[in-house]
Amino acid sequence: MKNTVTDSLERAAHPVHGAGLGLRRSFIGAVAEQPPDTVDFWEIAPENWIGVGGRYARHLSAMTERHPFVCHGLSLSIGSPSPLDTEFVRRIKEFLDRHGIRAYTEHLSYCSDDGHLYDLMPIPFTAEAVHHVAERVRQVQDILERRIALENVSYYAAPAQEMTEIDFVNAVLQEADCDLLLDVNNIYVNSINHGYDAHAFLSALPGERVVYCHVAGHYVEAEDLRIDTHGADVIAPVWDLLDRAYARFGVLPTLLERDFNIPSVDALAAEVQDIAAMQRRHAPRSRARTADV
Repeated sequence: MKNTVTDSLERAAHPVHGAGLGLRRSFIGAVAEQPPDTVDFWEIAPENWIGVGGRYARHLSAMTERHPFVCHGLSLSIGSPSPLDTEFVRRIKEFLDRHGIRAYTEHLSYCSDDGHLYDLMPIPFTAEAVHHVAERVRQVQDILERRIALENVSYYAAPAQEMTEIDFVNAVLQEADCDLLLDVNNIYVNSINHGYDAHAFLSALPGERVVYCHVAGHYVEAEDLRIDTHGADVIAPVWDLLDRAYARFGVLPTLLERDFNIPSVDALAAEVQDIAAMQRRHAPRSRARTADV
C-alpha cells in the first residue's frame, strides 16, 4: 500500500515523499503496465533517456505523466578541471522540463577531463576545489533555473587532501548554496574504507538541505574494503544508519538503488516496503518535531 502516513509532513519540505525506486530499462515495461503500489516516486539518470525513442520513450512518458519523478545524473562532472559543458546542461533542462521532474541531483565528483573517464573520480578535499565546484554549481543552477542537489559519494583515494570529507562536503553546500542528496550507503562504505565514525559524519551534515536519501547494497572486498556496487540487498548496518538519519533529521524521502544483479520487481518492491515501514515507525516523532518548530 502507499506510504500515506508521512505524506502531509514531507510534502511541505521535499520535492517527493515516501519510498522510491530507481527505474531501469530492464523492467520499465512491467512497471509501466502495473506499477508496484509500494513505490511513491521513481528516479532515472537523464543521460540514459535523452534521445531515446520507440517503446522505451513511450513507457517513460506514460510513467512520468502518472508518477512523481526525480533525476540523478551521471555526466555533469561538477568537479572537472575542464570547462563546464553548458550545452549538455541545457539538454538536461529541456528533459527535466518536458517530463515534469521534481528534482535534479548529481555526484560530488567528476568524470571527465580531456574526454570522458567513465568513472566517478574523487575531487581533492581542498579550499581551492570548494571554490571551483561552488562556482560551477551556481552556473548550472542559473542555466537550469532551479536548485540542484549534490550526493556525498563513495571514494577509494583522497588525493591532495587538506580537509576532512565532512568539512569539504559542508563547505561546498554552503558556498554553492545547493542541496544535498544524502546517500546513507556511501557514508557506511566510506566509514569502513577510511576509518571514521559513520554516525558522527551523518550528524554533522545539514539536514535542512537534504532533498531525499539513497540506500543501496555494496560488495565486501575485504574486512577493511567495501565497494559501492548497488548490486546487493541493503545490509543491517546501512538500515541502522538510515534509522539514525530519520531520528536525527525527521522522516526523509528515501530511494532504493539497484543497478546490478537486479532481482524481480516483486523483490525490489518488498525492499522498498522496508523503507516505508521504517518511515511509518518514525512518523509520530517527525510530526512532534514539526509541531515544536
